[in-house]
Amino acid sequence: MLTSLPPISSKSRRRRARIAIGAVLAAILLAALVLVLVAQSGDPTARDVTAPAAQHPPGPPWRHGPGTARFTIVVYADLECPFCQSYVPVLRAWVDTQPDVNLQWHHLPLAAHDPMAGEAARWAECVGETFGHAHFWDAATWFYQHTRGSGQGLPPGVEYPEQDQAVRTCLESERPAAAVAAQAEQAHREGVEGTPSLRLIDQATDRAMTLTGPVQGDALLSALDLLASPLTAEEKPDAQ
Repeated sequence: MLTSLPPISSKSRRRRARIAIGAVLAAILLAALVLVLVAQSGDPTARDVTAPAAQHPPGPPWRHGPGTARFTIVVYADLECPFCQSYVPVLRAWVDTQPDVNLQWHHLPLAAHDPMAGEAARWAECVGETFGHAHFWDAATWFYQHTRGSGQGLPPGVEYPEQDQAVRTCLESERPAAAVAAQAEQAHREGVEGTPSLRLIDQATDRAMTLTGPVQGDALLSALDLLASPLTAEEKPDAQ
């Protein structure tokens, strides 16, 4: 014979209601946390400090890609150079597909594009000084997307996006002009006069080569393979 269950007391009902409400609140909080994490993952201002850019020492020079990469591609560029304008974003995207390659910016504003090229270089330099490697590259990308090129600068009504007080203070100092001038002078000493130009460096052997023009991915891979080839007798440290 079945025995009927005893009636549930009002105290038990209240306890179960509290448990149910607590479970619902926990689920809501968990869902909110997931939404926050997803939103931050797409927010460029909420970057993870352990991202590859954090592996680089403070700039300049400004680097993009893994800090432990064997190969470095130095791109000599002018922010008003129309060839750089189309090539540098492509080069940066290619580097993103190469786990053992990073990219380093080298200022080379051309006299034909001044004063706008120098002004843009100083602004990007101050963005990098204030916010770091990743923001420098974002600033260069933004400028290439908005400039009219060939020394014409930004269109009327378009302002530089980074106007933080620290950026303005940097621009009022001599630091950005000195950094840009030093890199330009170094490029001239190395015989680099045109933009874009590339210097490929094998960090494992210190071998390097310089290429001119917008070199594409397949040619870059061939050049890097050549750099990584065994040392010749003349290149070995104990060579007479």
